[in-house]
Amino acid sequence: MSSILISEFITSQALETLRSKHSVAYEPELYKDRSALIAAVQNIDALIVRNLTQVNEEVLVGALKLRVVGRLGVGLENIELPACAKRNIKVIPATGANAESVAEYVVGAAVALTRGFIPATISTLKGEWPRPRFSGYHEFSGKTIGIVGFGSIGRVVAKKANAFGLKCLAYDPVLSGNAVALEGFEVPLISLSSLLSQSDAVTLHLPLLPETKGLFSADVLGQMREGACLINTARGGIVDELALAECLRSGRLGGAALDVFSGEPAKDLSHFSGIENLILTPHIAGVTHESNDRVSQMIADEVNLFLGA
Repeated sequence: MSSILISEFITSQALETLRSKHSVAYEPELYKDRSALIAAVQNIDALIVRNLTQVNEEVLVGALKLRVVGRLGVGLENIELPACAKRNIKVIPATGANAESVAEYVVGAAVALTRGFIPATISTLKGEWPRPRFSGYHEFSGKTIGIVGFGSIGRVVAKKANAFGLKCLAYDPVLSGNAVALEGFEVPLISLSSLLSQSDAVTLHLPLLPETKGLFSADVLGQMREGACLINTARGGIVDELALAECLRSGRLGGAALDVFSGEPAKDLSHFSGIENLILTPHIAGVTHESNDRVSQMIADEVNLFLGA
């Protein structure tokens, strides 16, 4: 029987799956106490985390028995992959398990921004009854959505967008060819600049890497179609928030939805003050009841499989 430490939230069903085969220490607040975490990993075979537990050299140096790290999510910025690799520690992310939730968020946000639901709500609450102003907004159906990063999540976004009657374009620097075939339709692969100039909505699904950090700078944002909206459910460091705020405030862009920020938890977002057609959420795009179940169960099953009976 192997020993497993879980330092953040996991669902009860997945927890029971792990406990049926292994000795499990479930401490969902442990990530807050660095010294206690370092002490706790000394004699475990597996560690399961979300995005708040920093798994780096400081933690791994004393984890001599550790063989696998399960990540309850897909981003790996909190896990020092080279440090794991040199110790032959396998890292297992929950790839694809939250794709449906993220894709729903993206399409829903794009509709809300295109139709002006947020500023309409603000005005209506003030008693202004702004029906003439908002009857001039456009239908979302028939527009073009540009998907930057065309992995598992980007492809689910494309399927939902296609069902909505949207034209889909994609950019992904690691993919070759001219198009990606999905169920019943193809998504053209084009350059980033071409995608930005043609898209009414742009949604980001890239990992945060040295080459993507700050990718959506003032210059790149300036290449977007005038009045377009930007949706970021990937990682906050990809977008220059100050430059985006300026593009929104000037009217150069029509709206934005940000679920991720350069610093999390986001403490000061005053640079977005006064901007109406804006959705700001606390990193929840991929976190729903259903996706939590899928993510937790996937990692429980994968860790059990890796450790064996």
